[in-house]
Amino acid sequence: MEDNSLDNRKKKVLQAIVEEYVNTAEPVSSTALTEHEELNYSSATIRNEMADLEKAGFLEKTHTSSGRIPSEKGYRYYVDELLKDDNISLEEIKYISEKLETKVNEIEELTKITTTTISEITHYTTVAIGPEKEAQLIEEMKFVLLGPRMLMAIILTNNGMIKETIIKFEEDITDKQVETIGYMFNQKLRGQPLAVIDVPLEEYLINEMKYSVKVIKPIIEQIKKAIDQDRQIYLEGANKSFDLPEFNSLEVAKNFVNVIDEKDLVADMLNTGFAEDINVYIGEENEKQELKDFSIVTFKHRVGDKDLGTIGIIGPKRMNYSKVISVMKYINNKLNNKNIE
Repeated sequence: MEDNSLDNRKKKVLQAIVEEYVNTAEPVSSTALTEHEELNYSSATIRNEMADLEKAGFLEKTHTSSGRIPSEKGYRYYVDELLKDDNISLEEIKYISEKLETKVNEIEELTKITTTTISEITHYTTVAIGPEKEAQLIEEMKFVLLGPRMLMAIILTNNGMIKETIIKFEEDITDKQVETIGYMFNQKLRGQPLAVIDVPLEEYLINEMKYSVKVIKPIIEQIKKAIDQDRQIYLEGANKSFDLPEFNSLEVAKNFVNVIDEKDLVADMLNTGFAEDINVYIGEENEKQELKDFSIVTFKHRVGDKDLGTIGIIGPKRMNYSKVISVMKYINNKLNNKNIE
């Protein structure tokens, strides 16, 4: 039996099993399903359908119970074919709307609010990361002299990000030098991705400006450091995961802690998938071995045409996919229609 050959009865049984298991975390028996309001079948019929679904790889037996649980294949079929994406209450809609209507001056504030809101409603760990350097174009660079040997550099990007850093020098610099630095940096970098700030740029500016390496080199180094560090990861609701029964397993709990501790792993996790879609990765579908016990749901975080990075939820394979995807779709729609003050 292939995935696309499930008849309506098997679809209903599989959907009921997934939803029952998500709600109870207990293996599902045919007896439990006879009480399901959408399944008007006898216990014998349900048992036969469950046997067929198990044989086809959509269900699994557990060692401790005669009931069945969804397999990764079963979850995948449920997400692709059976899931309802309107699983969001009026109260939740009102709460999200109130949170996202908060006036913000910086993109980072909105990302943090969004991450917190998703975690509060879904009760799963939510992570967010800003856009990649290649996706951010430099709109303007400003330099402000704070003292004879101290300069503030401010970078404004096309998606509303503001990056700033302080540079200290070993020799005095003048207002005239600062003016020239601002002109040259903007001439060279305006409209370019942040990723172009590298060593060749340093050589170019030193040659063009005829200034001492003691002036240009610290500026480039500090700006590069600010950009590399500024791709901040927001994490909300990690403690909620430990209330889930799956985290009673020491291995699962340990893997989870390792995952959220590793910045590069989180970045890789969020940067997979297609830009315009909500992406779902279940268990072994995740490339990293540390993520094999989990499901990851991600979406690109945008306001209008501004790319703000990616937001993701990490939870057990027994995730409430219907709730998570419904909330993400609603928030995505709200963000696309929001204006940054």
